Amino acid sequence: MWSWYAKQAAIGPRSRRARRFGAFGEGSGICFPTVALYGESYIRLGARVIVGPYCTLSAGVMPGHVPDTDPVVTIGDDVLIGRGSGIVGHRSVEIGDGVFTGHHVYVTDANHGYEEVSITIGEQFAAPRPVRVGAGSWLGHGAIVLPGADIGEHVVIGAGSVVTGEVPSFSVAVGNPAQVIRRYDPDRREWVTRS
Repeated sequence: MWSWYAKQAAIGPRSRRARRFGAFGEGSGICFPTVALYGESYIRLGARVIVGPYCTLSAGVMPGHVPDTDPVVTIGDDVLIGRGSGIVGHRSVEIGDGVFTGHHVYVTDANHGYEEVSITIGEQFAAPRPVRVGAGSWLGHGAIVLPGADIGEHVVIGAGSVVTGEVPSFSVAVGNPAQVIRRYDPDRREWVTRS
């Protein structure tokens, strides 16, 4: 019974809910159940995108918020977002073609402020900073991609890593904060471990 209901409740390109999106590509689907889904008109999904169950996909601060950019979240073609992951955009989150994530990955371009001590941290917002995940990259289980992160193409982000800045194309980065430990050397045509 559950599998039948989950299939019926999934969002596909011809479902009524898909019409709320800025774009919802052919062969794409958002699995049931979702944890949070709002700001759909500011979200663009490419073709053959799969967003796993228990995911959050949002554009804007809260339901009904009108962001100052459009689109806010862009997900390219052939992307797989793992179960329990969250993609939260306030101004600009871009995920390139062919990106795969493990489960429980979190990607956001926004964070809370804390400087004003007379206001709770939950009510303070820091300025959003764009986030990009380049084509063909892999974000391992539990990875966190924070505001201002710029991940190049064909990059591996290790499980549990926290990305806060730039990670060059054709590299492997791990840790908190994520540091590059391997890079592809085109002259030698091999992956080289950094010492």
